[in-house]
Amino acid sequence: MVATVIPSSGAGSLERAIADLEAGNIVAIPTETVYGLAVLPDEVHLRRLIAAKRRSADKGVALLVDSIEQARSIARMTPAAELLAARFWPGALTLVVSQRTDRPLPDLLTGGRATIGVRLPDHDTPRELARRLGPIAVSSANVSGEADATTAAQVVATLGDVVALVLDDGPVRGGVPSSVVHCPEAGGVEILRVGAISEDEIRAAAK
Repeated sequence: MVATVIPSSGAGSLERAIADLEAGNIVAIPTETVYGLAVLPDEVHLRRLIAAKRRSADKGVALLVDSIEQARSIARMTPAAELLAARFWPGALTLVVSQRTDRPLPDLLTGGRATIGVRLPDHDTPRELARRLGPIAVSSANVSGEADATTAAQVVATLGDVVALVLDDGPVRGGVPSSVVHCPEAGGVEILRVGAISEDEIRAAAK
């Protein structure tokens, strides 16, 4: 397989991406932080994504959503999560919250845990895909342990043999991955990764 590269804003680009995703292929998409590898969130497609990244299955994969309502449809947003979402979404913050018990998710998505990572990105491409398809599973476009891709060319150079389609939006705006914050149902926040948003900003917004 050799990845096809098309402009993310080109006529028919989103329709092409949707067709590839529905066919079970991996699609590389831009976000405001780094490029990501997207699949639909089912076991077969997730297994393909995890193999492409050569990463452990117990890490889980985050879901990108188009709205906070979409996040609430799959996850139990705590008061702290709601505060952080109101302050930083759309943006570079991934919230790790409890799954809804009435919406069970694949173990490969959650890493076998009762929580799920969700993010509302500040970029039209992933949001439009999530609007049309529902939450999409996205992980950074890199082989596990290597540098994140910030251009379409970097995606092709490292993953062009496993990605069917790359939506090229030029260099990303940020280049720093999202910060990741666990919001347990017992209250408070646990910062799992400091990225584009600082620890001080997160803690101030969660009060």
